[in-house]
Amino acid sequence: MIIERSMQDDWLSNTYLVGDEEGGTAVVIDAGGPSAPLLEAAKRLDLDVRMLLLTHHHHDHVADADAWKGVERLAHPIEADLLGGVDRTIEPGDTLEAGGLRIETLHTPGHTAGMLNFVVNGSDVFTGDTLFKRSVGGVRAPGSTGFADLKASIMDVLMELPHETVVRPGHTDPTTIGDEWENNEFVRLWRGLDEEGSDPCRVGDEEATLVLWAPDYDGGHKAWVRWPDGSDDIVPGSRVSRE
Repeated sequence: MIIERSMQDDWLSNTYLVGDEEGGTAVVIDAGGPSAPLLEAAKRLDLDVRMLLLTHHHHDHVADADAWKGVERLAHPIEADLLGGVDRTIEPGDTLEAGGLRIETLHTPGHTAGMLNFVVNGSDVFTGDTLFKRSVGGVRAPGSTGFADLKASIMDVLMELPHETVVRPGHTDPTTIGDEWENNEFVRLWRGLDEEGSDPCRVGDEEATLVLWAPDYDGGHKAWVRWPDGSDDIVPGSRVSRE
């Protein structure tokens, strides 16, 4: 299998070109990274690009979609309604085929309601904004469905994949399911391996408890906070004042 990646410098968002073999068939996953180098790679490798698979509707994952002219665009129905210009919708659990590529779709709500992750040929999972290397997606973005959904998507869906599965996230670097199982601080807390924090903090003008202060994919931090009513949230570290 051929996998080429481009990353946008400001958003650190990825576009992936995935082909079955040189001279064969390919798909594109997300379109937030620059498409020019991948269009060049498709030409160099003589790949017939059949589909553009979109994990979700956020601008930093679709900004360069128009570069893939004549390529069928697919997304979850919820995301398709928000995007417009989608040619075909994908229902969770659908299996897509393109040449020698077999693509299983996983519904992973949390960051958005219609977030889809794509498992290609059983070896690589493209996780959009659900799971990153050492981090997880936030649940304050437009269209998010909350902490419980994100936790279930990661622990009950992604962490059930074989540990050798390569994770190719929507931002920055690849990892594996096994590596995140052992080293992702959110996953470790959800597994009960580490202790929750209890320090007070503020998120904007609101008081909260800082359950976890963890690194994020962009070099900053992401925070798991608990509100006074006992509900949990994941917010950018830049919004948190630690006391």
